[in-house]
Amino acid sequence: MTSADGKEAFGVYVHWPFCLSKCPYCDFNSHVRHAPIDEERFARAFAREIETTAARAPGREVSSIFLGGGTPSLMRPQTVGAILDAIGRHWRVAREVEVTLEANPTSVEATRFAGYRAAGVNRVSLGVQALDDASLKALGRLHSAREALDAVKIARTAFDRYSFDLIYARPDQTPERWADELKLAISEAAEHLSLYQLTIEEGTPFFGLHAAGKLQTPDEATARALYDITQEVCAAHGLPAYEISNHARSGAECRHNLVYWRGEEYAGIGPGAHGRLDIDGTRHAIATEKRPEAWLMQVEAAGHGVVSDDHLNSEERADEFLLMGLRLAEGIDPKRYAALSGRALDPGRIAVLREEGAIVVDDSGRLRVTQAGFPVLDAVVADLAA
Repeated sequence: MTSADGKEAFGVYVHWPFCLSKCPYCDFNSHVRHAPIDEERFARAFAREIETTAARAPGREVSSIFLGGGTPSLMRPQTVGAILDAIGRHWRVAREVEVTLEANPTSVEATRFAGYRAAGVNRVSLGVQALDDASLKALGRLHSAREALDAVKIARTAFDRYSFDLIYARPDQTPERWADELKLAISEAAEHLSLYQLTIEEGTPFFGLHAAGKLQTPDEATARALYDITQEVCAAHGLPAYEISNHARSGAECRHNLVYWRGEEYAGIGPGAHGRLDIDGTRHAIATEKRPEAWLMQVEAAGHGVVSDDHLNSEERADEFLLMGLRLAEGIDPKRYAALSGRALDPGRIAVLREEGAIVVDDSGRLRVTQAGFPVLDAVVADLAA
């Protein structure tokens, strides 16, 4: 991805690790604290890690910033402003920068939207997850469907761009009910929806319930029907999938997430954040300390919270490019894969996958996974990478 002046995109991801409660399906790096968070101390640590990271990766122009979590909308607007100011002090920031903040759609957090806008946020991503109260309760969410839609309405007035997430393939969900819910969502969503199939992740409460037979998720055939309905309904309403779980009107794609999927550079700031930086001609895969207080103390002592910094060799970099790029409807340029790995993709494997209808190669030579291939994407990637 390149900006209008031909520069490669560069993203900054900032992780706010705190939540009011832990959702039973969530395996993200999120933590509940019952004592108040010292936001000023954390803001200083974010600024320090930004400074240290910018010294390792100077001269970049930031095209997108994403404040994720956890629940970033638990931050005060001035904390968000301090983080954005620190990014602006240490890197150039593009005039058209996309600044996204993840938010819970509760009435309390929606009252902060104007403050976030004033701080520099220009896009919000709302964790709605479902539009019926029984499902929200089962998913451990603290908002009602009505409250969520009210928050979407406030987001619409505060931000030019907004998106929200829904989880499908929930227990007892039928294709008909999902189609109705999806149509309601699209009527509220304007330009972008992230739609994720419920996955049972090890180490979560849902994993234990599922293993004990107390949580039934849809069988494979129903899950596939729910996926197919997702594609059909969204495409019919002008929000086709541009990535396996993300749907947008043309031009409304999340520019920050495209940085990941197109294999561009991004800095990871905050507890448990990951980054990909090119330093002295080598791609570095960087991760920070996950535990918030341990990260905080490490940053105060050393200027950063980095716990791993691996150099990716050409094959690892090419495999990552393949794995991420094939998630996109636009697919990949096989020539870039060859340039990264030092070898071309196997024409024989490409021919077999084309014959099976899992991939297509367009007139410009780009290789794309088909609608039929997306449900078996992992197998397609493994086959091509072998």
